[in-house]
Formats: sequence, structure tokens, C-alpha cells
Amino acid sequence: MKYKANSTIPISNIKITDEFFNKYRDLVGNVIIPYQWDVLNDRLEDVETSHCIENFKIAAGLSNGKFKGAVFQDTDLAKWIEAVGFYLSSYGRDEELEKIVDETIELIAKAQQPDGYLDTYFIITAPDKKWQNLCEGHELYTAGHFMEAAVAYYEATGKDKLINVVRKLADLLCEVFGPEEGKCHGYPGHPEVEVGLVKLYRITGEKKYLNLAKHFIDIRGVGDNYFLQEEKQKDFKRIFPEFADYDPSYSQSHMPVRKQTTAEGHAVRAAYLYSAMADVAAEYDDEELLESCKTLWDDMVHRRMYITGSIGSSGWLERFTTDYDLPNDCNYSESCASIALAMFGKRMGEITGDATYFDEVERALYNTVLSGIAMDGKGFFYVNPLEMWPDSCKDHTSKLHVKSQRQKWFGVACCPPNIARTLASLGQYIYTANADSIAVNMYVSNETRYKTETSDVLINLDSNVPWEGHVTLKVDMEELNPYEILLRVPYYAKNFKVILNDKEINESVDKGYFHVKLTKKKSLINVTFDMPSVFMRANPKVRADSGKVAVMKGPLVYCLEEIDNGDNLASIYVKTDAEITEIYDNKMLGGTMKLSFEGARLEENGWDSHTLYSPQSTKLQKVKITAVPYCYWGNRKVSQEMLVWMKELLY
Repeated sequence: MKYKANSTIPISNIKITDEFFNKYRDLVGNVIIPYQWDVLNDRLEDVETSHCIENFKIAAGLSNGKFKGAVFQDTDLAKWIEAVGFYLSSYGRDEELEKIVDETIELIAKAQQPDGYLDTYFIITAPDKKWQNLCEGHELYTAGHFMEAAVAYYEATGKDKLINVVRKLADLLCEVFGPEEGKCHGYPGHPEVEVGLVKLYRITGEKKYLNLAKHFIDIRGVGDNYFLQEEKQKDFKRIFPEFADYDPSYSQSHMPVRKQTTAEGHAVRAAYLYSAMADVAAEYDDEELLESCKTLWDDMVHRRMYITGSIGSSGWLERFTTDYDLPNDCNYSESCASIALAMFGKRMGEITGDATYFDEVERALYNTVLSGIAMDGKGFFYVNPLEMWPDSCKDHTSKLHVKSQRQKWFGVACCPPNIARTLASLGQYIYTANADSIAVNMYVSNETRYKTETSDVLINLDSNVPWEGHVTLKVDMEELNPYEILLRVPYYAKNFKVILNDKEINESVDKGYFHVKLTKKKSLINVTFDMPSVFMRANPKVRADSGKVAVMKGPLVYCLEEIDNGDNLASIYVKTDAEITEIYDNKMLGGTMKLSFEGARLEENGWDSHTLYSPQSTKLQKVKITAVPYCYWGNRKVSQEMLVWMKELLY
């Protein structure tokens, strides 16, 4: 059976040539995918055991043993396959890698039950408990990730074995769930299947998948809370002890989604749900649902998001708390949450045509998503703090979740394969194409070919972002028709200028895009803007950052590291009226722009181990401060201090 592809520009048509991002993206095929495959097969002695592939072998009857790992352990494999699909689309076919995936898909198919059910935890451990604990069981979450994996792999290879597996699973979901009498009226404890169902609908044209996604959104939080009712079952078995005294806002099920006005609960769950809401709003032209998305986005990014594009400030239950509560040394800021934020922002930018959504997408991708992976591709942050004092991050304390160095793997390993699939699919964030225009959302160097209804188009984009505000676009159209290039004007860009074929133009800026009307089949567009390093301040209501500053250059947030500035970074003050010196260092971190500026440090003379408090006056000593991009921290020396928000020297 043949399936139609998505209508957006396939990432296979976008060849990314960007020096900044390809430091990481080139690792996907060479390092990350092989490394993670070894982890999933428990081949690395010094890495935490995954047991993921073994679970599938047991479920398929090919091995004996017990299920091991988190209840959603299957999704590590699903996201790995999705990453492979995106990698093959971006970098080209690979027979050896495809053989591994094809054999793995055969294993998945053998594990699938005759009715289409697919979840190794319940198949092995609790076959009589299917669909009875939607709050904690993650069955629907797991199904969604396999749907996304199947679509990515099909689009890369044209192979439909996994598509057929997930269609059988999706058909089962349509039989079990729905508004009709006799069906289960529950919904996912962890949203994700809604995103998967929409993707599956778009590639198969099967409307019932889209309808089910809409149903899960429409029923969420309506009437008596479904998860609280689940707990009343006579034989209910809790999976996560921390879910005792369950708060429905944790899963965004405390009220109907159309009535929600603040970002609540588990940050990854929230942003996955909002992404699905945006998808459904677009497919059904649902203005009410879209307005809810706008409201939730506004609260999330303007009152509950870190300057690095991370979300989820509480280390307990990985959740949002309240507006402006953004602690820096004990926050959670899960890597997956920033990926989900980028997913949501991408959808909203495409639906509304508003470039400001991509300001925050870019913020997350350049900062938190990249900080989540080591520059060798073999270490990962689950949690992304903005302040690190390693000695204070001890087990059995409130900071036990904060790690001072990237880990080789995790018992709950959702972040590593999620980062892999995001890096491999980066091309999806660069452009939004329509019949008579193409919007450039991120200035990432690339070569792209695509078709409009009347012409083949070739774009060659060469960008110096994030180090300099200089971008060149060469556009070659087979046939010239009324056509526009929409150039996003970033919030940090000053003196934004556009030269079309050697002539400066002054077109209108609408919704954050500078409109360039093409007049020739071959066009050369030069874009320049100033992108100075600047000190940033937080809203005074952000108590953790009161009297402090951070430093940014373009989309990059910078930080101080102990290796450059000594220990006790909290004792440093910044003189913000001084010049920031930019120095590109070819030898540091594979080539990076470091920043230097004046500051002062508290003197420790007169203080010793026997003096904890004293009336003696404060003395400051002038120092030169060096800052590096936040995304690179911890790559030169592990278990060292790091700081984003610095005290401001006001007098």
C-alpha cells in the first residue's frame, strides 16, 4: 500500500551545511545512533542497563525472563527508530543501518498481539491490566511514539512494515476508545498519542485516526476526573508511588483544555498536549482551540520559561509551579520539555504566520536542547540547571536530580533518543512553505530544493548566525511567478537590512517577517543586522534573578564556568556599563565566540573556616570575566561550577 507524504518540505530536500549545528548533527549517524543502539542492547558494561530490546524478545516469545525498566521503556526504541528515519532522510540511505532497523521492526511485529496491542510491559507483566491505569501506564504514550517512528521511517525509506504494525495498533485504539457508548472514555495520562495519530492520519488519509486525536483532546478534563475515578477500581494497582494523592493538574486534566489559561503540571506532558491541540486546531479550523493554544503559549513563554528556553521549574514531579517562579540551581528544565516547546512553537508559527513563535523555538534549540548532549555524542543531561555548584548536588537532598556532568545513560532514558531525533530532524524548523511564498524561520545554513505548484525552487542559504548577523540567500526558480521570501526578523536583530540583487529594499514587516518580492528567476538576497552581545535582565517578579544579569549574543545565552573564572562564581559582580569584548577562539570547543567583560569579586581576606558571620565591610576586587555559550558548558571540564545569572554591580 502507498501512502501520501506530508505537505511540508520533506527534510530529505533540505541539506544542512551549518557549521554550528553540524558539530552535533554529524554525530547522529557516526556516533549517537550506534552508541544508543549498543545501549538498547545492553552491550556497554559501564552504562546503565536498558533491557529495552530484551523486553521485546521476551514479549515475542524469543527469550525468557521478566520485564525490566520503566513502564514506558519501549519508547526508547521508538524514538531511536524515529531518529534513524530522520537521519536517513537528511543524510541518505544506509543499507547496513536499514538492515538493523528492518530486523528490529520484525521483532516488534512478533511482539505485537493478534488484536494489535503493543506494549511489552503489559504483555509480559500485567496482560490482564491493559487500559486499566491510563494515568500511569503510558500505553497510549508508547503507542504515539511508535506512530511517529513509523511515519519517519516510512518517509525515509518507503518501507511500510512498521506503518502496518502501528495501523493495526491505531485501529485497536479506535475500537477501544471513543465517545460511543460501550467504549472507554479515558484519555492518556501522558499526552503524545494525539501527535502520533495526527501524523498517521496525514500519511494514510485515515480520518478515524484524526477523529480519535480530537476526541482525546475534547474529553480531557471534562466531568469527573477520569484518573481519580480509575483509582477507585477495586483492583487498582499504582505504578508510581509519588502519584499518591494525585493532582489532576499534573496531567493537564483538571479542566477542559479550552478553559485552561495557565501552563500547569508536568512540563513535557503539557507541551506535548499543546502541540497536539495545535495540530487538531489546524486540521479542524478550530478557532476556539487555537485561541487556547495562544493563551497557554503566552503564559508558558512569558511567565514560566527560562531565558535558555527551558520549562518545568520544579524538581519534584518535573512540573510548572507558578508565574515567575524560576529558580536556577534546583530547577528541572528537562531536555524533553524544551524539545516539546520547540514542537509546539513550530506548529503555532506555521498556523498563525507569526514569526515571534520561532524566536522561542530558536531559543530552546540553541540553548537547552544542545546543552542536553555532550559534544562527543555520548553524554546527556536530563536536567538543565542555570547554576551549578557540584558540591551541593548530593543524593538524598533537594538537588539530587541535578547532575554536574552529563550521564552516559539513564534508567528513565527519554531524553537521549529524543535529542537524537530532534538533531536529525532540524530541517523541519528552518522553513514554512506555501504556494506563493516561503518563510525563513531560522538562519541555519542549508541547500534546499522543493516544488511549488508552478515551479521548481532551489535555495542556497549561507548564514554566519549565531556569531554574526550576515545571511546570504541564492534563490533559483524554474518559472517566475508572484513569489515572496519571508525573512524572520529576530528579536535580537538591530538595523535589519535587506539587499535584493544589489539594491537595498524597504518592504513591509508583517508578523515579524520582512517580505521580499522576487522579480527575477535568479535572485541574490543579502541580509545584514547587528547582533551585539548584551546584558539581559529578568522581570523584577522573577525573584531568583532580582538584581542579576545574564549575557546573550543573538540566540545564544552565555554562562560563566569555573575553568575560566575560578570557583565561587556567586561572589562575582558584573559591571554592565562596560564594553563586552567578543573573541572568536578557533581552538576552544571546536571554534566558538567567547565574551570578556569587567567585573568584581568579593574578597575573602578576613574570612576563615571559623568565621561564618561577621560585621566586617564588603570588599571587591576587580576581575576580568570570561563567558562561553551555555550550550557548551561542562564539555571542557566536568563537575565544575557554572553560572548564568550574575549579580549586577550597580554603583
